[in-house]
Amino acid sequence: MPEAGNTLTLETTQGPVVIEMRPDLAPGHVAHIKKLVEEKFYDGIVFHRVIDGFMAQTGCPHGTGTGGSKYPNVKAEFNAEPHVRGVVSMARAQDPNSANSQFFIVFNDARFLDKQYTVWGKVISGMENVDKIKRGEPVRDPDKIISATLS
Repeated sequence: MPEAGNTLTLETTQGPVVIEMRPDLAPGHVAHIKKLVEEKFYDGIVFHRVIDGFMAQTGCPHGTGTGGSKYPNVKAEFNAEPHVRGVVSMARAQDPNSANSQFFIVFNDARFLDKQYTVWGKVISGMENVDKIKRGEPVRDPDKIISATLS
């Protein structure tokens, strides 16, 4: 059971997705995500890049994968947590310290990402809803996060 304040619920167009946030793995990233959730940053944001068998990416305010929040990027907190089904990890550009607001949920094992992207959580409920998210790069008529809340 996650400790209080570290449960993130994404109410998506496919149903709820509950994520256990892991400040023990990535304290800076979890704090950053919490700040964005509290400001309702993720409400209405689409899943703009969804690759079958790989991952569903969200968190771009433009819906294109080109944007972030108004805050500075977050320094990498690479850890030994494996990129396996249900893991939530930060998207970034080539610079390891370029993560900001975009993150992805892994559909299947993607161990080639291990220690190169910051894992900060894992889906503990609703992975069947993640599986239903429309695929594409870019996605036509994409699914979205209706609201994101902490508990």
